[in-house]
Amino acid sequence: MPSSAKDRRERAAQARAAAEAGAVRRERLVRIIGGAVVALVVVGIVGGAWWVSTNESSSSALVIAEADPNAPLPTGVRGVDDAFPFAVAFGTGAATAPAVEIWEDMQCPACGDLEVASGAQLATAAESGDIQLLWRPVTFLDRGTDASTRAVAAWGCAIDAGKTREYHDRIYADQPQGGEGWTDEQLLQYGEDVGITGTDFEVFSQCLLDRTYAGWAANSTQAAVEAGIQGTPTVLVDGSEEVAGQSAGILLRTEPEIFFETIR
Repeated sequence: MPSSAKDRRERAAQARAAAEAGAVRRERLVRIIGGAVVALVVVGIVGGAWWVSTNESSSSALVIAEADPNAPLPTGVRGVDDAFPFAVAFGTGAATAPAVEIWEDMQCPACGDLEVASGAQLATAAESGDIQLLWRPVTFLDRGTDASTRAVAAWGCAIDAGKTREYHDRIYADQPQGGEGWTDEQLLQYGEDVGITGTDFEVFSQCLLDRTYAGWAANSTQAAVEAGIQGTPTVLVDGSEEVAGQSAGILLRTEPEIFFETIR
């Protein structure tokens, strides 16, 4: 029996619906697969950020320090056996104050956003003793470059010169775009910018050029991997990433007042 116009319209509608459902399933599958690939890439970056990069030619290969628990540490940086190994403790917060850990890569744009949104408040809260502020540097973004490692190492030299917060803030104030990193000349200039002068600047310069604290950068990155840190910035408050049911890092970037009110 020949099909009626109504039957043909219904079958056409069913075919369109099936096609649209298939397209949605394919799109979802693409997203899932894409996400899995990204996750694998991130894990690969995290797992090998401090190893030798030889993707180009041997003449341009970068040798980034491997983790070594015996590598020298900047003045006051926590040791390997501390509860917060290789962390930069800032401020006057007692052991009973909330411990706020900031896992950060100095090339990371979201870390820069967090610094703009809440960096000053975090430092002020630490200086007043309301929190224990623990900066925990990593070098996840060292891919074909050693910029993150050199920035962390330079920061270590500035810590020795008594310019912990100043140099940290100065690096973020001039964060590079597109993974270009910093030159040694820039990192040296930042030392002058924050007031390292005279003999102290000579010591700072030699420390920076010798990459004295590259091993510390590697050790802190290794600690991040062992702690299960998968991206930056990751903010932990007394070991938890959640504050009032929300991500601490997101709160610090978007609603810092809620973050600080919650941990008081």
